Amino acid sequence: MIVLKSSHEIDLMRRAGKITAAARALAGEMVKPGVTTQEINNAVEHFIRKEGAIPSFLHYNGFPASVCISVNDEIIHGIPGKRVLQEGDIVSIDVGAYIGGFHGDCAATFPCGTISPEAQNLINVTRQSFFEGIQFAKEGQRLQDMSAAIQAYAESHGCSVVREYVGHGVGTKMHEPPEIPNYGHAGRGPRLLRGMTLAIEPMINAGKAAITQLSDGWTVKTADGSLSAHYENTILITDGEPEILTVPAI
Repeated sequence: MIVLKSSHEIDLMRRAGKITAAARALAGEMVKPGVTTQEINNAVEHFIRKEGAIPSFLHYNGFPASVCISVNDEIIHGIPGKRVLQEGDIVSIDVGAYIGGFHGDCAATFPCGTISPEAQNLINVTRQSFFEGIQFAKEGQRLQDMSAAIQAYAESHGCSVVREYVGHGVGTKMHEPPEIPNYGHAGRGPRLLRGMTLAIEPMINAGKAAITQLSDGWTVKTADGSLSAHYENTILITDGEPEILTVPAI
């Protein structure tokens, strides 16, 4: 069942969203050559707790860290550790914060130093595919209107869309109905209603869409070794344009 949020609950989600977005921004500022992924994780966890929130991802289904940090050909769910970031890497940061009974969820891919034009193009296409999708995040539209727009934009720029992982509803739980694929056919899926809060998150590969999972049970990579990027925000369906809840304002 898709949960519609009350005005009070939406205010609580705005609070969670602002903390989450500020945590993403902090992580992005730390993406520099010589920094370890564990250092980013530790700083983000400290920030989230300082704001009175709890890292949503820590121990979620057993995940051992507060931030998912995925580098280069890693798509999602990278586990922070001793890895030292290198000039030219691209680094996907996925973070969530829980406060007042609600979660925020957002992600972005950041350049480490100077990156190749191809890598920058992938980051740009992935981010823009999110904005292409939410043009259809309006009351009365069908859910896959967003999905189809994301797919069409990414594929028109020579990229591929990950199929196995999708966006989702978000609220009192990190993952709520509905599932929101980044591919599909316009005109399909449930109608969007005001009060829905959704995590829209294109995961886009520079090469083919096929994936593989590492032996750690979490990290997902491209099967062909091509670069991958990730962009996500939590949005609210309103009676007009969608509201992005994960906008840093603290």
